[in-house]
Amino acid sequence: MDGEIDVDELAALLDDPDGDLRIVDIRDRRAFDRGHIPDSESIPFPELTTRVAELDGTDRIVTVCPHGIASRQAAELVGSYAGAAGARVESLRGGIEAWERDVGQLEAAEADDGASRNATREGSDDEGPTAPF
Repeated sequence: MDGEIDVDELAALLDDPDGDLRIVDIRDRRAFDRGHIPDSESIPFPELTTRVAELDGTDRIVTVCPHGIASRQAAELVGSYAGAAGARVESLRGGIEAWERDVGQLEAAEADDGASRNATREGSDDEGPTAPF
């Protein structure tokens, strides 16, 4: 792992159309679908060891989690992979929380057939199913 990157640096990298950057969001798919950094991809932490080969040949990899803690472990794991030997691997300092606070721009996943199975009711923070009674 090459350390941490702050949100301003990452935002600048996203503006560079010639950069070879992969942003790996290690949160579960449901959290990713609710909102993620533009151009990021979902590889949940439990799947990272089996999917790390997908990152072969990338010049720069930034791992992302809610607060910038678990993404450090993910960056260490990715950095130890032989296929990432030449890559610069970093963790986003402060995670999604810092991105939302300082940049404020998250993308939501596109809904399937007009409504996402994982979407919450409008105006509700409830993520679970409603009770049958």
